[in-house]
Formats: sequence, structure tokens, C-alpha cells
Amino acid sequence: MAGQLRVHLGAAPGVGKTYKMLEEGHRRRERGTDVVIGYVETHGREQTEAMIGDLEVLPRRTITYRGSSFTEMDVDAVIARGAEVVLVDELAHTNVPSSRNAKRWQDIEELLDAGITVLTTVNVQHLESINDIVRQITGVPQRETVPDEVVRRADAIELVDMAPESIRRRMAHGNIYRPEKIDAALGNYFRVGNLTALRELALLWLADKVDDELESYRASHDISETWEARERVVVALTGGPEGETLIRRAARLATRSRGADLLAVHVARNDGLSGGSHAHLVAQRTLIEDLGGTYHQVVGNDIPTALLDFARGVNATELVLGVSRRGRLPSLLSPGVGVTTTNGAGPIDVHLVTHSQAHQGRALPRAESALSRNRRLAGLLVAAGGLALITLLLTHLRGQVSLGSDILFYLAAVVIVALVGGLWPALFAAIAGSMLLNFYFAPPIHTVTIATQENVLALIVFLIVAVAVSATVDRAARRTREAASARAEAETLSTLAGSVLRGAEPLPALLNQLRETFHFSGATLLQRKPDAARSPDLQHDPDAWRVVTSVGIPLRTPGEGDAEVLADEGVSLVLGGHPLAASDRRVVQAFAAQAVVAMRQQQLHEQAASAGPLAEVDRMRTALLSAVSHDLRTPLAAAKAAVGGLRTPGVEFSADDRGELLASVEESLDRLTRLVDNSEYWSICCGMRYGTAHPAARQ
Repeated sequence: MAGQLRVHLGAAPGVGKTYKMLEEGHRRRERGTDVVIGYVETHGREQTEAMIGDLEVLPRRTITYRGSSFTEMDVDAVIARGAEVVLVDELAHTNVPSSRNAKRWQDIEELLDAGITVLTTVNVQHLESINDIVRQITGVPQRETVPDEVVRRADAIELVDMAPESIRRRMAHGNIYRPEKIDAALGNYFRVGNLTALRELALLWLADKVDDELESYRASHDISETWEARERVVVALTGGPEGETLIRRAARLATRSRGADLLAVHVARNDGLSGGSHAHLVAQRTLIEDLGGTYHQVVGNDIPTALLDFARGVNATELVLGVSRRGRLPSLLSPGVGVTTTNGAGPIDVHLVTHSQAHQGRALPRAESALSRNRRLAGLLVAAGGLALITLLLTHLRGQVSLGSDILFYLAAVVIVALVGGLWPALFAAIAGSMLLNFYFAPPIHTVTIATQENVLALIVFLIVAVAVSATVDRAARRTREAASARAEAETLSTLAGSVLRGAEPLPALLNQLRETFHFSGATLLQRKPDAARSPDLQHDPDAWRVVTSVGIPLRTPGEGDAEVLADEGVSLVLGGHPLAASDRRVVQAFAAQAVVAMRQQQLHEQAASAGPLAEVDRMRTALLSAVSHDLRTPLAAAKAAVGGLRTPGVEFSADDRGELLASVEESLDRLTRLVDNSEYWSICCGMRYGTAHPAARQ
């Protein structure tokens, strides 16, 4: 059976991790547990050394490396001792080369596999996932790290916390570092801001670990209802202009509960189409992230179900929705997303927030016809002419063909009309055909009445079958068109990802490809200037925008174009010639995203090109200094030898000898002066050649 791992996590050195670990070791020994010390590093701290007390300390293993001796934990000795609990300090420690394991956490895993419980310590700056953040905060790189998963697998993690002011007091009293290091530590790593940030990192990391444990427990016990252990506010976005109002309302709700999480979710249809504006969603995503929240997108056709599944999945406590934009009459006919979500929310509080777009009576977007206008007109003509011909034909055959056969003729006509013109011409043919059947062929003929119930049923079945066939044919045509559109999109994106970006100038080639594909007269990538926020008319102010690249007819502002796609924060792709079709927006958005990537690459190339001369100057200066340093040693050695001879105690030099030695010193110093002057001259020449010399050196 594997042993258990208990980790004492600290925000910074000196918070008392090792002291707490030793204190826990004494407690366990008092309860009768066999406890030994495998490795403890006291760093010369008297209180920590005193806490060791009478705990058994196992001998360390001595390793010789590059002529020096080092001590490490003796894993074999610890396993052979067979104690129940072993104390091992500094989980992230790197072992001396030639040790059995490269890291101490690997030694500890061997002890755990041997059935030994281990108490250990680690600082938050040594966790691999936040090592770079700590370096950014403190400016001190941490070369010793431990994978987060190693710490997360611990059976228990105890946070050893201490206020920043208390840590600094301990430092000032000499309880952490030696006196000669105190002033430097207090002015650098142990500043109040650094310690506060490290403390917050430790608390947040541990909070995430607690969340993982809670989710694991809920999953293992099949608990689906919400546990309000922590406030989580979810705001639902449709992609409409009301999203910013909802986000700010949700942010205020989250602010009222300190530590509450803010999440935004947008439900997209599973066919990849969206009823919302992509530009609104991009702006709202930026807003939610600026407010400290996170943006999420889920897929589903049933919006209330998708929202509630997401909310329960993140253990949300509050859900913010906007009041429906539908008019009063549609709201009476169906409950809508808000009411349906509220009814199924259970313990989740649902907030319905009003906004300027509420109850504006905006109609649902009409489904685009699967066929062109000409095809629909052709279908109507076929319906009118075909039904007339069939009626004439069947009238001549009256008495020879039964009503059932007449119905089959008209049904065949409806199918042909559906194939030619789609749903609406076929529905017209079905209704007209049923009326013609009733008037000309269902007894009594030339009347709108029907004599027998059998004929009534036959006509009803005919109408139902005709409508069903029409809808099926239209749906098949719609799917065929969508598949063709998807294939065209895939081919366009393949070209975009492949051939376009291989050119020497990827950004102009990209915009040219976009212009040619969608028949625009011009395409321009604009970047908003840093001071553009002060512009009274941002969309039409040329001074607020910088033209990154333009092809075709140049466009200086977003207001000059017929369509605008938000490519990135502060970057817009402006298109001219005609408005952008909704069906094309998804592919154009992909072009815009690639344009941003190409723009970043272009900027990096420009920076690299400007850095090239600097690198060349550094290389030449390095070579120059290497050559000069060799020549400097000879006069330096001569001058040093002469001065050393003059200062030799007990030696009396004659006037000639003394003069000769002083002349040697003077000659050596003159030679040094000439070498230094020459090196400065060549250094200035190198800088002037590559345009990097100081302005004073150019004069």
C-alpha cells in the first residue's frame, strides 16, 4: 500500500513551512507514530534547529561532484529504516548530478511507493505552472521547479500563511537570513508588493485545488445539484447589443460577493451558424475579460438546456439573462428562453435583466431559401402549366381512370414542382391540385362538395403527402446547398492556410485573395492609434487609424467601407464594393484572423531587421575587444613588473636602474593609451557604419 503525501505550501521563504512540518512530526510521534527526519534544511535558523529536538535524523549520503562534496537524502537508508512517517524538506530541490534521481520529488515518490508517509515543504514560486508569473512579479528566476501534478496528487495540502508585514519583521529580526543579507532582501524580493502577490498566487492555486477536489467528489457521488460553496455568476450572451448591459449587471452581482467568479457563455447552433453579431461577441468577450471574468462558448440547438447544462457544470449559483427581444404576441405563443430556463433552473438563481432592446418586436430571421429566385419562379410556372395539362388530360380520360389514379397524377406533379422550384411552389401545387381534384374529379363534380367520406379522406391524404414530399425535397435541396457551401469554404480556407501565407509578402497576398474570392473592390487592414479614444467620430476620423496594408481601392477609416470585420482588439478589416453577406461572414472572419497573424509576423520581421545591425555591431565589438585584450596584457605585465620591482622591500636601486624602470612603466602606459584610443576609434567606426553610434560620436 502506497504511503500518503502531506505538503506544507508557503508563499515565500521564511513563512515557517519547515517549522510547521517539524511541529507536525512531533505531534505524530507523541501519538505513537514512528517518525524520522530524512532531510531537513534549517538554513541556520535557530528556531528551526531547536524544533528538530529529539527527532531521529537519518544520516545523509555524501556525493562528490567536480572535486567538492555534497550531501543528499539517502533514499535507501530511509527505506531500510522502515519508519511510518519521514520528514523531507524542499520538494522542488534538484539533486547533485550522479544521484539516482534528478529531483527530490522523485526520491519522495520512491518512499511513497515503499509505503512510507512523507511530510514535505514547497514554496508557490517553485510550482511549474506559475513559475513565469513569479519571475515577472519578483524579477528573480526560479530554476528549481516541481510539476503541479505532483503537488495536486498530495493527500493533504496545508497552506502556511503569514502576512507580508510579519514576514518582513521576521526578516528584520534576523530569523530568516543572515544580517548581511537582510537589507538587500527587504529592498528586493521581500518587498510588500511582491509578498502580497505571492500570497495571492498561493491562495488562488490552493483554491483551484479545492475546486478540483469538490468536483471529483460530486462526480464520484453522482451529485448534479448546485452546491453554493462559492458564488459563480454566469451571464448568457446572444451576440446582440444588449450583451454589454448584461455583463456589467452580472459584474456588479459578482462584486457584491467577494471572491465570486464571473463567467460569460454564448450558445452557438451545432451547425456552426449563429444568430448573433460576431463583432458584438468579440467586444463583449474583451469586456468580460477586462472585468476579470472568462468567456465560454458551447454548442446546442436547445438554448435553455445548453445554458443550464453549462451552469450546472461550473457549479453556478446565479444566472443572468436578458429580457426577450420578441414582441408581446410571440411571447404569448411560446414561453421563450427566459421563462423556460427559469422553470428548469432549480436552485440556481435566475436574473432577468431589462435592456433597451427588450420587447422591440423584432421578428425572427427568415430562413434563406434553398433555391434561387429564378428557380422558384420556374417552379410556379411548372405548377400552373403542369396542373392545367394534367387536368385536361384526366378530363378526357374521365370514366377510364379512378380517383386514386387521378390523385397519383397530381402527386407526381407536386413532386416535379418541388424538384424544380422548392417548397413554396410545391405547396402551391399541392393546394391547387387538391382543389382541382375536388372540383373536377370527386363526385359530385363541378362542385366544391364531396359526396363520400372515402373521397374526403383520399384528398386529405393527398394534401398531407404532397406537403410532406415538398418539405422533404426542399430540405434535401437545402442540405445540398449547405454541403456545397461548406465544401467551398473548406477549399477557400485550405488555400488561405496553405498557398497564401507562403509568399514573401503574406499580408498583401492575403488581402488580395480575400478581395478576389468575394469580389470586393478594396480591402484594408486598419489599426487604431493609441490616442484614438479621444476622437469624437472614431469611425470616420482618418487621424485615429493607421493603414497597415491596403489592396484595391484604399479605405482610410471603417466608415468609408461597406463592411467591417473586427479582426482583433484595435484592428479592423474594412471591405469596400458591396455589403458582406451573412453567409460569408464566417470565412471572412477567418481571413481577418489570419491577417492579424500576418501583421504580427510582419512587425516581428521589421523588429528583427532593425535588430540585425545591432547584433552585427555587438559581434564586431566583441571581436575587437577580444583582439585588444590580448594586446593589453603585454604592456600591463611590463608595467606591473616594473612597479613591483620598485616596491620590493629591502632592495636598493641605483638612479639609473630606477630611471630605467620608471621609463619602462611610462612606455607601457603610453602603449596602453594608444591601444585604448585605437579601440575607441574602431568601435565608433563600427557604430557609424551600422547606424548605431551615439550622436556625440558622429560629430
